[in-house]
Amino acid sequence: MIETTSPTVALLKMEMDDAWEELQGTLDGLTEDEFNWRPAQDSWHLKRVGERWTLDYAVPAPDPPPVATIAWRIGHIATCKVMYVEYAFGERKLTWDDLDLPPTVTGMVEYLRESHAPLRAALEGLTDEGLPEMRHTNWGELWPTEKIFWTMIYHDLHHGAQIATLRELCRVLVREE
Repeated sequence: MIETTSPTVALLKMEMDDAWEELQGTLDGLTEDEFNWRPAQDSWHLKRVGERWTLDYAVPAPDPPPVATIAWRIGHIATCKVMYVEYAFGERKLTWDDLDLPPTVTGMVEYLRESHAPLRAALEGLTDEGLPEMRHTNWGELWPTEKIFWTMIYHDLHHGAQIATLRELCRVLVREE
């Protein structure tokens, strides 16, 4: 049911919850083999840097970007949520180098859930009047609050579809080997 007091916030909540549920569905039953499967040579994946786990990445990003593993995509979704919340609603102090990712499917799925909760909580506290308010991004731009939430909704759906496709390919291609 859409609330009448803040209809746009109510719509954002509904869309965020639907996108989140869809993303969670793509992760149901995810195995370590699927999580770590490299669909191509030089696939972006998780990597250990010193004592922490992080994501393969390059600045500027290659065009076209390399194929990424399911592990990389889940980590990317989670860390983007952390950074959007940190810069739009937090202290704006974290950097990508501060983030330490779990290297297992169970740990990463839990990390994703933990990263989603503050984003959803930030939406819970808003009204339609606050949606145009400009907020920081981690790359230095100011965005309207509503754009941050629409972007995160799209981000969950976009990468969730990629994960679903990679899982299908893994099941088919690994079975054929």
